[in-house]
Amino acid sequence: MYLRLTDEQKMVQETIRKFVEKELMPLENEVLRNEREGRPSLSPEKQEELVLKAKEAGFWGINTPEEYGGADLGQVMQAIVTIEVAKTFVPFKFGGSADNILYYANDEQKEKYLIPTINGDKKSCFAITEPDAGSDTRNIKMTAVRDGSEWILNGEKTFITGGNEADFTMAIAITDKDLHQQSKGREGVTCFIVDRDMGWKSEYIHTMGEWGPASLIFENVRVPEENILGELHKGYNLGLEWIGYARWIIGARAVGSAERLLQMAIDYANERKTFGKPIAERQAIQWQIADSAVEIEAAKFLVLNAAFTLDQGEDNRHLASVAKLYGSNIGNKVIDRVLQIHGGMGYTRELPIERWYREARLWRIFDGTDEIQRLIISRNLLKGHVRIGQYI
Repeated sequence: MYLRLTDEQKMVQETIRKFVEKELMPLENEVLRNEREGRPSLSPEKQEELVLKAKEAGFWGINTPEEYGGADLGQVMQAIVTIEVAKTFVPFKFGGSADNILYYANDEQKEKYLIPTINGDKKSCFAITEPDAGSDTRNIKMTAVRDGSEWILNGEKTFITGGNEADFTMAIAITDKDLHQQSKGREGVTCFIVDRDMGWKSEYIHTMGEWGPASLIFENVRVPEENILGELHKGYNLGLEWIGYARWIIGARAVGSAERLLQMAIDYANERKTFGKPIAERQAIQWQIADSAVEIEAAKFLVLNAAFTLDQGEDNRHLASVAKLYGSNIGNKVIDRVLQIHGGMGYTRELPIERWYREARLWRIFDGTDEIQRLIISRNLLKGHVRIGQYI
């Protein structure tokens, strides 16, 4: 067992870190200024420029299979990259990737949706959450009724990430009500690839953070039979796979943000003086820094373990829940401590701490709340699906 990054992983990590420090962090003041004045964080043109710079540096399709032009560096490398990029709040993601479930597309669908998404010509979103079906995904109400060679979709999805910008969505709908009830929601639902120009509409949802999800409205939207993703009535499994991937990624984002913020607290503690001494010499500050450092390291190992398990071809859903639950919670704790260490300045919009504070609160809610993660973890243990000490 070797609990260190390989030389190749260290090299990629360092290169990504330099890219973030050189290309992204210098834009932070501009982002804060734009957001204070009610403008988009960055213009679409600037975001595209950053993606192209990353591509020129060799970062394209980090986790995309080589047959589609990607680097296919694996899940551990994806975790490392996510941690590094999360050290800034500048909105950015590397190009050349697509939703994991889109790889279940047939050849025709891959040509029409997967490849254009990887190339950046189309944007997608995944839609399962509904007003009455958040963490309880089996309680969805959206229906799809067959009409000849088409399916007619009716219903509403909500809190959909990327829904305002998407050219198409992968939407989960009930296709067999009896089977859906008999299987307690595990079957009888299907995933449909639905182009925006087929008729669905998106409505922006204002939140306390800078992130704006969407509600997607489907009113008699006709979708051709060939746009079914995966198997008929088997869409629930695709939904679980999409959510499972998103969970440990949230843990990775929390780790990266917490590392950057903790360094800000360390720097400030060494500079800020009260009563003639740097606050770094105060035990109250020292203990907050120590606790934060320990928790970040623990969260990082949980995230990397979840990613490593997936690289081994093993089921990582339990570990993904553990990584999300712990990572998102310690992320919030660290941000709160950092704000406290900065005092009044931390509360102002001159520093990015309050922005991270608002954004981090979402980590404990989306893609499965804290309560749902605790339910999953305890259920797995109590029913014997997972044993204590099973993984290490």
